Amino acid sequence: MPTDPTPPAPPPPPRRRLRLSIGAGVVLALVVLSAAVGLGLMRGQAEPMQSVPVADAGETAGPTGELYVHVLGAVERPGLYVLDLDARLVDAVAAAGGTTADADLSAVNLARVLADGEQIVVPMLGASPDAPGAAAPGDDRIDLNTADQAALETLPRIGPALAERIIVWREENGRFQSVDDLLAVPGIGEKLLEGIRDGARV
Repeated sequence: MPTDPTPPAPPPPPRRRLRLSIGAGVVLALVVLSAAVGLGLMRGQAEPMQSVPVADAGETAGPTGELYVHVLGAVERPGLYVLDLDARLVDAVAAAGGTTADADLSAVNLARVLADGEQIVVPMLGASPDAPGAAAPGDDRIDLNTADQAALETLPRIGPALAERIIVWREENGRFQSVDDLLAVPGIGEKLLEGIRDGARV
């Protein structure tokens, strides 16, 4: 009976099997360590992307509060009103129920920002001499709230440029409450004001 010329290989000696097991364990440990290091690096890179707490909204908000104004004249309900701190003259008039039919709206600046404690007078059309801003008989002083540029230029040391500034200030801020308010007009100081005080009125 013929025999197989290639007998099966003998099993590896125990020492080789032990080396193979140790090598496989080392490779597995390296794979786990690499994965752990990679995950740590990814976490470290992601940390700077975390959101940063923003400032409290109250720190950037505008001023808040209330102001008191006294509304008089040609309005439906004259009186004292409490408004928001950023209120304008139109808000005060609205709080007073709006203007009456005979109100002279050309004499007030409805867009003017209000100040706390001020008095607002809405004049009537054809106001009597006793009304605020009306001239008494024989009073030829220049009314700072109604005078045009030519009339303003009749005041001492008031030329075309200053007259125009007075009109611009009046349009942006409303009526002059007193002659001293001229100090708020650019180019008018104490000395100039003293020279025109006797010839102007509000």
